Amino acid sequence: MRSREYGPDLTPPWKRQQPAPEVAAERDLVVEEAATGFCGAVVRCERTAEGLTVTLEDRFGKHRVFPLVPRGFLLEGRPVTLVRPAAAAPAPPRGPGLTASGSVAVPGARARVARESRIYVEGRHDAELVERVWGDDLRIEGVVVEYLEGVDDLPAIVADFAPGPGRRLGVLVDHLLPGTKEHRIAERVTGDHVLVVGHPYVDVWQAVKPTAVGIPAWPEVPRGEVWKEGVCRRLGWPVDTPAAWKRILAAVDGWKDLEPELLGRVEELIDFVTLPGGDRAS
Repeated sequence: MRSREYGPDLTPPWKRQQPAPEVAAERDLVVEEAATGFCGAVVRCERTAEGLTVTLEDRFGKHRVFPLVPRGFLLEGRPVTLVRPAAAAPAPPRGPGLTASGSVAVPGARARVARESRIYVEGRHDAELVERVWGDDLRIEGVVVEYLEGVDDLPAIVADFAPGPGRRLGVLVDHLLPGTKEHRIAERVTGDHVLVVGHPYVDVWQAVKPTAVGIPAWPEVPRGEVWKEGVCRRLGWPVDTPAAWKRILAAVDGWKDLEPELLGRVEELIDFVTLPGGDRAS
């Protein structure tokens, strides 16, 4: 006689494998691929000839591509099934004919061929914030923004770039204050065709107004403690830097959500690398 509880396969309910929860493969979500143990942050999720895949980037910057299969990944040690994120909802209108930076929008304008001149910023978060607010303007101007992962090697990077007439380099630096290491490095490379500017904040997170994020102020973090992790702890957020940054960036809708100390410096760099007669298309 067959038990109704066990079903046709006679497997006790407590032994059956439960379906893993589905989690959207959002950018910067950190997961571990179950079969290989490769751990990294989501860079992209896309459809390829082989089906849906996700690209992970580990802490050394190495990329690997994996298929999206059921129970194929671990999130905080638990099996999950990654799925393609839903399309983002369109941003609310910012006003008639304005970009996120407050510039007059040019409907139907095509991106300009990239200039030889460039803007470098310190890290990925800086680049993503600049893209969110000035992306439309930069595409029309043909300005490419790249990130450095720190400024310790800036003199060598500038030398390798070989700035000159028609090939200007603008650099945005965090915590650029007199007497700091960053200030000393900036003085070594600034010239006719290189402009290094910066904001006073420890990290570009602080350039987002606290009111935009829904906090009273950015907390003070003692020296010697990892700043971003310290911020998360004091705000009561999970100590998860990618998730925290995703939350902060989502709160930025335009230039009004940023501090003037960053706004002015980015505008200055854009003006510098797009000066008339100072660039030739590449």
